[in-house]
Amino acid sequence: MATQRMFSPSLLLSPGAAGVLVGHPFDTVKVRLQVQSIDKPLYRGTYHCFQSIIRQESVFGLYKGIGSPMMGLTFINAIVFGVQGNAMRMLAHDTPTNQFFAGAAAGAIQCVICCPMELAKTRMQMQGTGEKKSSRKLYKNSLDCLVRIYNREGLRGVNRGMVTTLIRETPGFGVYFLSYDVLTRGLGCEPNDRYMIPKLLFAGGMAGIASWLSTYPVDVIKSRLQADGLGGVHQYSGIADCVRQSVRREGYMVFTRGLTSTLLRAFPVNAATFATVTLILIHARGVEEGPKDCESQPSSL
Repeated sequence: MATQRMFSPSLLLSPGAAGVLVGHPFDTVKVRLQVQSIDKPLYRGTYHCFQSIIRQESVFGLYKGIGSPMMGLTFINAIVFGVQGNAMRMLAHDTPTNQFFAGAAAGAIQCVICCPMELAKTRMQMQGTGEKKSSRKLYKNSLDCLVRIYNREGLRGVNRGMVTTLIRETPGFGVYFLSYDVLTRGLGCEPNDRYMIPKLLFAGGMAGIASWLSTYPVDVIKSRLQADGLGGVHQYSGIADCVRQSVRREGYMVFTRGLTSTLLRAFPVNAATFATVTLILIHARGVEEGPKDCESQPSSL
């Protein structure tokens, strides 16, 4: 695979935005399940959570916080593909191991945007839980959320969860690029292959699932730390304290909270984004100049 070939991140805007629109309701359910109190649980599972949010908050409740990932989409794509492409050129040899390291580097650097973006998203998703029209809205929108957090807690507050985001994103993107590379090599994906699109869909979807499975427990802790403090009440003093309290009260299965929703989102979003990006590239460059081994990876993890 020749993932080091550069292309404009703007090519990913439309399919990336479509991925966010399709996947955000699943993400909202994931966050609600990860963060809900074990003492007074509001949701019994993924389907019940979907039902409850729609019934209590309307369909729009599933799209709370969507402004944040929409705003950060282009910036993250630019960072991820810019860093990954440059890293592959520096590493010189196109091997699965180098794909992992290039992806890991890209994942680490994009955390600068990803962490504040997900903080705002998480806070907005948790705001007004169970209320169709919240009587006391702490945040008007994602930008207002970040401004208020900055005014109250400074840069440290805006970057709450940065360490867990780094721990999740660095190996997560590495696994993503590695998985996709191995799958496309094994499937023999070529531009003139009549089964190229199904292969792209499968490779992209499975790479997304592999990436999430590799770091999901960290995502649970990240969500809890970023939601902590909503309403002015802090439950955790740090990462170790969050892990300790979570395991003591809920057991090790706490690290699988919201996993079903995440996997339901991961396969179709990554698969669809992958196929769309490749079709755009083939149309723009022509089949002869198209991606030789389906090299363009979307960042909708």
